[in-house]
Amino acid sequence: MIRYTLKCVQDHTFDSWFPSADSFDAQKSRDLVSCPTCGSTQVEKAMMAPAVSRTDRGTARRPQSAPAAEEAPTSVALMGEQEQAFRTLLRELRDHVTSNADYVGDKFANMARQMHEGTLEHRSIYGEASTEDLKALREDEVEVFPLPVLPEDRN
Repeated sequence: MIRYTLKCVQDHTFDSWFPSADSFDAQKSRDLVSCPTCGSTQVEKAMMAPAVSRTDRGTARRPQSAPAAEEAPTSVALMGEQEQAFRTLLRELRDHVTSNADYVGDKFANMARQMHEGTLEHRSIYGEASTEDLKALREDEVEVFPLPVLPEDRN
């Protein structure tokens, strides 16, 4: 696993974990990496200080500014109740679609177009499509909607 500090076009910084550098590149190219603050998919790796462990002693010293282990941690809310409820609804929507529609993989754009044109019987499908394919489908008034992708699905 590799952790990257990322920065969006709005200058928000955040950390995210990836199985490998190639995994980050693949997810970024498919617009699956987004800023948790503003939702922008225009993100880049930010400058990071390398994490280097010391080899001259058995244990690394804790910096003077770091709190002692005995100090009580401060409570921090990561998500409010409304965001948790919203994410639950999005997850339920995605689960409903994936359990009631046929997965067609990378044939999605072609099959959706054929259904729209009437050359293929209409049914509920989901799959993979590039940003360009989705744009072309929408320009041709083919009704397509992205499945919600939650932050925990991206890591």
